[in-house]
Amino acid sequence: MTTYLDPTREIMAQFRDLPLDRPVAMINLLRFRERAAYPDGHVDAASDRTGAAAYAAYGKAAAGPFKRAGGRQVWLGVPELTVIGPAEERWDLAFIAEYPTGQAFVDMLRDPEYRAAVVHRQAAVADSRLIRTSPRSPGDRFGETS
Repeated sequence: MTTYLDPTREIMAQFRDLPLDRPVAMINLLRFRERAAYPDGHVDAASDRTGAAAYAAYGKAAAGPFKRAGGRQVWLGVPELTVIGPAEERWDLAFIAEYPTGQAFVDMLRDPEYRAAVVHRQAAVADSRLIRTSPRSPGDRFGETS
């Protein structure tokens, strides 16, 4: 089974080819490791943290860069059941993070403080999905796309 943890260079090139001057909302789906998997030699390698605890450490460490980028979490939920889709794709956490521009997201990824925080995310996450979306205002008509 293929797992996804970090964006590839190719995907980030495609991300930068999209408009970078408008708001983006990032849909996040996360499955945590039972036990965090820090690299050998990392200060937390022997901590015996759960994946969820390591992700909480990531959240604390990445909070500054996230805020500086203008990011905000607009929705958070704990998935209970996949009604449509592969049952084996279970998720422990789902949320939507919004950024004022695509460039703000790219800049956050380049922030040295953020880059140091990512080790906690990599230790925490067994599999994930990150989907860039172009936010729209919801209307009165369900399913309307513009």
